[in-house]
Amino acid sequence: MRNIFMLYMPPGNAEAMVHYEDTIRRKVPFEKICSLIDSGVRETLEAIFGEKPIAVWGSRNSPANRSKFDKMQSGDEVLIVEGANIKLVGRVAAKTVSPALSRVLWQNLRGNSTEGWDLVYFIANPREIDLPFPEFCRLMGYNEDYQLQGFTSVANDRLEAFYGRYDDLYSILVALRQGQRVSEIIDPVAIKNIDAVAEAVSEGAPPPADSDDELPVSVSEHLRIQWTLLRFGRQAGAKVWAPRNDQSRITAAYQFKDFEPTFAAGLDTQVKYVENIDVVWKEEFRIDAAFEVENSTSIYSGLLRFADLTMVAPNSPYPLFIVAPSERRSRVREQLARPTFKHLKLADRVRFLTYEKVREVEAFVGDGEGLSVGLVSGKAEKLTV
Repeated sequence: MRNIFMLYMPPGNAEAMVHYEDTIRRKVPFEKICSLIDSGVRETLEAIFGEKPIAVWGSRNSPANRSKFDKMQSGDEVLIVEGANIKLVGRVAAKTVSPALSRVLWQNLRGNSTEGWDLVYFIANPREIDLPFPEFCRLMGYNEDYQLQGFTSVANDRLEAFYGRYDDLYSILVALRQGQRVSEIIDPVAIKNIDAVAEAVSEGAPPPADSDDELPVSVSEHLRIQWTLLRFGRQAGAKVWAPRNDQSRITAAYQFKDFEPTFAAGLDTQVKYVENIDVVWKEEFRIDAAFEVENSTSIYSGLLRFADLTMVAPNSPYPLFIVAPSERRSRVREQLARPTFKHLKLADRVRFLTYEKVREVEAFVGDGEGLSVGLVSGKAEKLTV
């Protein structure tokens, strides 16, 4: 269960806003940080951010703040609240106690105080959100006029109530900011009997095979498309993942070794639901896209993985792609029409990306830059069922 930390900035606090501009919005180059942190923190930051600049924030080293800071772990949620609005949401990547780093990053701009902000935390996936704070209060069971002060954290009983109903605070706040409906976690028992085949799979029976005749696409083509999507992810600036059993085959065939080694760190959903998906693009602690490549295997099996993911992470905004030859379009549509998948509204989340469109992207981008999730989504289809 992730902790949720809140930091309050009084409106009009010029010192806080200067610091926010300097180390959150502009971020801090890694070389400015590395000599002032220990090797363990340095290695963690390098693994998460690579050479990218990092958002950094800090709190005064008072006894009350220190007790909360000591509970802080990688992957915890953090909110910066200015006045009545949530200004930023992100995740804790790492932390350190460093008066030296505090002096380098933040100067006291008021009076002659020498006190620093020595409790330093590095923030992954920072997103400015400008969402009214009462929206968060409703989620956590606070009164809407709850007055936040200083550096605080959400109590365990409120966290348990929240995570018992919802999947991920970051995704929920983004959805609320975009005016979208927020969904609660779906209890698998509630839909267990909707589709008899899904029930059989849950009891250990093998998934049904597709009834298509033998498709004119070899298994090696599956591997080539998988590798192409991994390469696309790296061109888009993302970290990439494939199931561990596939990684050695991809490396042997294409000399591609650039897989994310710490896939689980801080991830916004349970790892077991994503680690066997054919290709995943990841940015720091956030998943950006997930792809199931289906040519000779059952379309159903790939959609079932996406269904599991939708049940445990219904508010996650990243796109899900079934990637297959164009002649399998009708089969994908048929499978999306299954009662279980219709109940989950999986067709609203899953897009169909043909091998032909993958090759179009490959020809358009080549080995250059400019590739993004948006570009790939634009080539995919939303199938109506």
